[in-house]
Amino acid sequence: MKGYWDERFSKGKIWGELPSNTVEAATKLFLNNGVKTVLVPGAGYGRNSKALATTFKVDAIELSQQAIATAKEQDKQTTYIEGSVFDLPIPHKKYDGIYCYNLLHLFLLSERVTFIQKCIDQLAEDGMIFLTCFSNKDTSYGQGVEVEKDTFEYKPGKVAHFFSEEDLLNHFKHAEVIQTGSIDEKLVYIDQTERTYKLRYIIAKK
Repeated sequence: MKGYWDERFSKGKIWGELPSNTVEAATKLFLNNGVKTVLVPGAGYGRNSKALATTFKVDAIELSQQAIATAKEQDKQTTYIEGSVFDLPIPHKKYDGIYCYNLLHLFLLSERVTFIQKCIDQLAEDGMIFLTCFSNKDTSYGQGVEVEKDTFEYKPGKVAHFFSEEDLLNHFKHAEVIQTGSIDEKLVYIDQTERTYKLRYIIAKK
């Protein structure tokens, strides 16, 4: 997995320079709930963590050394941690908020359950998580070999899970769910091609 992402991020800022539109929504949510410290798991080359760091004290964890090197060039405010999100929780640290963009769907069910619990364990009391993931309404749903329910291997060793609302709620059954919803997210790639994804989001409290 590390080799795959190092190779991808060696091509540059593959999803462009701008942060996701969901960063603005997460920022408003966090400000309204007194959040001061934020963790960004799977930060990539930092386009979202950089934006969050203008308002909050941000730590970001990322598997790819290549991505972290790129992130540090453009973002001196965020603390970047090289490692797997499955190494969470970080000892002796708790965060008021977690912002997790399009990471959860990259795992099989057992890994998804483990990752969510690790995020919850990393939150301070009354801490909040804002998470986005692929929707089962996305046009990529069904592409590849179905290896688990609604999970497809679209290239060797790479899977994507597509969430229904019920499925997403069930993944967060051990947290207090505040809100769920669906959004369209347009990405402009480094080669200037565009793609609009159907995403789901969830806001939950510890």
